[in-house]
Amino acid sequence: MAEQALVKMNEEQIVACLESHPEWVELNNQIQRTFEFENFINSMKFVNQMAEYAESVQHHPDILIRYNKVTLSVSTHDASGITYKDFELADKADGLV
Repeated sequence: MAEQALVKMNEEQIVACLESHPEWVELNNQIQRTFEFENFINSMKFVNQMAEYAESVQHHPDILIRYNKVTLSVSTHDASGITYKDFELADKADGLV
């Protein structure tokens, strides 16, 4: 999968991956999910964990913080679209909650 990680996925591949990531959606050539937490502090803990992971793999999502809600949007800029690397990040985010 390492070779595929940076290859832009076609729509069929994206739909197949989204089936195993039901909380994520495709939007504007990215995948996106909004996470809801008990409070702002827990939102920020999640954001900090995601920041550490993103930096370690050099793959950074767009992050929108709204009090107890955090929205992650991710695509692979080098591939100009969605790749398996984006779904790896989605798996990590899902595992943190």
